[in-house]
Amino acid sequence: MSAAKGPVRRQVLFLCTGNSCRSQLAEAIVNSGRAGEWTASSAGSRPAGYVHPLAIRVLEEIGIDHRGARSKPVSEFRGEPFDLVVTVCSQAAEECPVWLGGGKRVHQEYPDPAKAEGEEAQVLGAFRSVRDAMLVDLPALLARNA
Repeated sequence: MSAAKGPVRRQVLFLCTGNSCRSQLAEAIVNSGRAGEWTASSAGSRPAGYVHPLAIRVLEEIGIDHRGARSKPVSEFRGEPFDLVVTVCSQAAEECPVWLGGGKRVHQEYPDPAKAEGEEAQVLGAFRSVRDAMLVDLPALLARNA
């Protein structure tokens, strides 16, 4: 008798330039189960080499532990069979015009919270704003592209 298999999870890759903020937020939100039956990865066209501490902080505020995540180059995922590739910044959309791993590609723009200026509360607000927009946008985006 064979064991019953669980539901097939669709694979999504989020791309941005540095893979330190936006794509990391998207990956964590999807993998937390807030976007349906998808599994996410993220990468950058020019990875920063770290995940921004405020990205980790705003995820923790909503109960998502993303500590231990790392900034990854897009080359790490070449040839992977993603069902969907989502660019979350214009620069990544321009630098990654063709994804060689197959699957559909869409663009969903978010402002870069790492470029926010001002007091800590203002910068933190920029990170929260992107996180909150993703909490609304990503489930709908993934449902449309399932």
